[in-house]
Amino acid sequence: MEPGHFPAATGVPPARPDIPAPRLARGITIVALLCYATVTVLNVLRSGGSSGTRLAVCVGLVLLVFGVQFVVSAPAARTWSMRRKVGFLAFQTLLTYLPLVWFGLSWGSMEGPLAASVLLTFRWRTAWPLFGAVVASIPVYAIALGQPAAQVGYFLIAGMLCGIVIYGLSRLTDLVHEVHSTREELARMAVNQERLRFARDLHDLLGYSLSAIALKGELIHRLITTRPDQARGETAELLAVARQALADVRLVSSGYRDMSLRDEAETAAAILAAADVRADVSIECGRLHPVVDTALATALREGVTNILRHSKVQRCSISATVDAETVLLSLVNDGAPLGKAPASASTGGSGLDNLRERFARIGGRLSAGPGEDGRFHLEAYAPVRPRAGNDGSRGTGPRPTERAAA
Repeated sequence: MEPGHFPAATGVPPARPDIPAPRLARGITIVALLCYATVTVLNVLRSGGSSGTRLAVCVGLVLLVFGVQFVVSAPAARTWSMRRKVGFLAFQTLLTYLPLVWFGLSWGSMEGPLAASVLLTFRWRTAWPLFGAVVASIPVYAIALGQPAAQVGYFLIAGMLCGIVIYGLSRLTDLVHEVHSTREELARMAVNQERLRFARDLHDLLGYSLSAIALKGELIHRLITTRPDQARGETAELLAVARQALADVRLVSSGYRDMSLRDEAETAAAILAAADVRADVSIECGRLHPVVDTALATALREGVTNILRHSKVQRCSISATVDAETVLLSLVNDGAPLGKAPASASTGGSGLDNLRERFARIGGRLSAGPGEDGRFHLEAYAPVRPRAGNDGSRGTGPRPTERAAA
């Protein structure tokens, strides 16, 4: 999918599905410049006859003036150096006033494009006084030639209108380009966010399952010759974990990520028992908000995954309590080197870093590290009701009953 055709990223559909907005805006500016150029040529012809030479010179100068104006009005001109901008403005000034010698006041409407270029070149504090001077120049010249007040007023209003219209169209074209670029950037950000979401969920869901599969595989390898009956039982459990991992992958791809803290605690106790780790589990909280339940279950899964990576762990305790405002999940285990956090805590963008971001989004917090008792403590605090407008990482996939059947 092309980034420019990503309406969901901004919620604003393009003006025409077959014409990109920047091209459409630029086309409107070109049409306006051509109309003003045609008016100038008609004024010259009306005042001085239809001489072929006069017509050719007029058309050539008009095309040159509006060609310069087209370049100055382009969005790329905003990035020019001031020296280059002033150079183009000086050249356009010569093209605006020198032809007055041949064409007289019929050339006077060309002050409008010059006035627009002044606004596009300088900052407002300088641009608007210069704009007024340019707009007033032809009326002053008309007064010097003894023209009636109506003619002077016509030149004043025509020059001001032309300058403001060209300036407005040019700035609108700039804004359309900026909006179009922002729209593409939002589309890229949306894609990157989805990639990060997918990578985070794969880590959270599969790190635990794959660690359990590796652990049970090693256990089966040791038991298969000496205790085949127990090996068969462990094989059945390994297959169940593998099936759940496959279901988790499908759920991640569909965007659904709701989990149950109580179910994860039961699974964790069985996995830790298979790893010869004594687990004391106490889940003393009732039904939780799905977002809070998912965040706490994910924290527990990450904590157990870290435990399975440390062969020295012999005992751990898992508890969850709730008061009027906060749910506390606590996981404590021995066997962690004093002063060191598990590997996932220091690797940016995964593991405990992901969990801290997840809990911060719902108004909670997470802390992890060795305690004074020499054991590793992971504590996750979550509000009973998640922060309004922040749903953690809930998706839009199947409901919990469908997950059980996946």
